[in-house]
Amino acid sequence: MIEKRDFYINGKWVAPAAANDCNVIDPSTEEVCAVISLGDQADTDAAVAAAKDAFKTWGFSSKAERLELIESILEIYNRRSEDLAQAMCLEMGAPIDLSRSSQVGAGSWHIKNFIRAFKDFEFDKMLSERAPNDRLLYEPVGVTALITPWNWPMNQVTLKVMAAAAAGCTMVLKPSEVAPLSSIVWTEIMDEAGTPAGVYNMVNGDGMGVGSQLTSHPDVDMVSFTGSTRAGIAISKAAADTIKRVALELGGKGANILFEDADDKAVKRGVLHMMQNTGQSCNAPSRMLVQSSIYDRVVEEAAEVASKVQVGPASEEGRHIGPVVNELQWNKIQDLIQKGIDEGARLVAGGTGRPDGLNKGYFVKPTVFADVTNDMTIGREEIFGPVLSIMKFDTEEEAIEIANDTVYGLTNYIQTQDGARANRVARQMRSGMVEMNGTSRAAGSPFGGYKQSGNGREGGILGIEDFLEVKAVSGWSND
Repeated sequence: MIEKRDFYINGKWVAPAAANDCNVIDPSTEEVCAVISLGDQADTDAAVAAAKDAFKTWGFSSKAERLELIESILEIYNRRSEDLAQAMCLEMGAPIDLSRSSQVGAGSWHIKNFIRAFKDFEFDKMLSERAPNDRLLYEPVGVTALITPWNWPMNQVTLKVMAAAAAGCTMVLKPSEVAPLSSIVWTEIMDEAGTPAGVYNMVNGDGMGVGSQLTSHPDVDMVSFTGSTRAGIAISKAAADTIKRVALELGGKGANILFEDADDKAVKRGVLHMMQNTGQSCNAPSRMLVQSSIYDRVVEEAAEVASKVQVGPASEEGRHIGPVVNELQWNKIQDLIQKGIDEGARLVAGGTGRPDGLNKGYFVKPTVFADVTNDMTIGREEIFGPVLSIMKFDTEEEAIEIANDTVYGLTNYIQTQDGARANRVARQMRSGMVEMNGTSRAAGSPFGGYKQSGNGREGGILGIEDFLEVKAVSGWSND
């Protein structure tokens, strides 16, 4: 088991106020791999107090000082990359090759992009040439609570912590208690980089405990949360009493529209994208909408691709997918697969139970359903596992209607060689992001959604702006 580490408050590792241990489970083996402490109100209060006190100076720190810190964090992050990879492999079951590349790589990519955006960001702007004595001052929100999920740990930690630090905010990080080990390594990185005491604090805890305490705390000015829509709603309600700013990145039910002129790799690309990270991504293309003229061929190809997806322990090298994160998620996914069968969807790959040869660990069969409709449970609920639902459409208008018929609006996908149609459909998608023909979003492009997928934008300039207030000053002296 990994050595137990406690909380990081005011620049020091400190013991919890009360004994309240929590086991961390390796999802590949179902065995305890670490034990952490869960914080209580006293721990939360201490972390918030440290952040509030540190804001008196960090909130007025220079741009050069913040940039120096972020660049130091990146250098140490890259040096500790293997430690981060091993932690995420162990805590949430990311296969080690994926952990080294995508999981760790997402964090370094975001930090680099923040450095680029930060260098060009103006915190002090003239309103206009017609009003030279009016200024817009972009100032940090204040003390921020950063609550991150277990599925892409460093992706989310870097998106929040680096944006908050660049803006001049101080912070309390509460990582998921399901996958806290990589955030402990991250905290060691923040400490080694020389982060001023109180600017960054970390308290482990669960949502009902430390999470709720942070979202309702009177000295917290902003909550940035990534997780389920259910939890996002609860956080919004808890934060309302103190009129906190709340930035939410929540669930998704992405539509991947394949028109009849989709390229030859579109089906394989869509299935493998769905299966990446064992389907545990809020922006997964979980609904494949297929034009009727190519529907039968696509269903056959999708089933064949899924049947070749290998499943195995996270510790083994290779291109396989690993387990889902825990027993709760495994049971939920099994129930939804069974519900898909019961409600009349056609199972063409996978199904319930573990894959052959795996009798332990939270492994799920790569599963594909055809003939799914939007009134079926699997067509509406976010499954968060390697389960793809294929739907049929006839016309462009029908595809748009099906794609938008969801409470979510995070990422949608379009596959067509008709550029005008691609642009036309993209404009009508009710989602924060649209990716066409396998083209990923560029560096600095904001991540976030519409509707019940949230209201924040993470990454790049807009990610920094999420943590800033705008002050209008008239009569500014230009002497």
